[in-house]
Amino acid sequence: MEFNLLFILNSVLFGFGLAMDAFSVSIANGLREPDLRPRRLVLIAGTFAAFQTAMPLLGWLCVHTIAESFRAAQPYIPWIALALLTWIGGKMIYETLRKKEEEALPPLKGWNLFVQGVATSIDALSVGFTIAEYTLPFALAEAVIIGVVTFGICAAGLHFGRKIGARFTEKAAVAGGIILILIGIEIVLSA
Repeated sequence: MEFNLLFILNSVLFGFGLAMDAFSVSIANGLREPDLRPRRLVLIAGTFAAFQTAMPLLGWLCVHTIAESFRAAQPYIPWIALALLTWIGGKMIYETLRKKEEEALPPLKGWNLFVQGVATSIDALSVGFTIAEYTLPFALAEAVIIGVVTFGICAAGLHFGRKIGARFTEKAAVAGGIILILIGIEIVLSA
């Protein structure tokens, strides 16, 4: 194995494939926060990128240490993602429908952002199995490239959702919650 254009291209394509769920969730988050500031955009996109970077490395580590235990849990991963996204999406819909006209939705932060990061990247754990033959430097390079691609895609999704959300604030937040739930269902159906 060597660092070459094919390796980089493969890693970028992995990043695009893995970031699609995070991209969709980023659009929903942008819908939720039409007044999203650049600092928050970097925080949210950075959270998704960090999880998309860490999960393949965690999967790689599992293969090299506790592979059998991880394989036993693998069928449940899509269901965990569905539960997490349904919880976040349902909470988003509930908060939107119960708020008063003048109230804004609370910004996405803390635990909810963490749960979204885990839910959208949990499938990236299995990438660790596909890169199991890589040495640590190659696995790390692959994960970093995936993270950088994810950051760019999520920043674009947040920006796009923010533009749409500024026009349709209340309806957009409900739509964002529904999108999160649908992404969870799609993860289960495509597993």
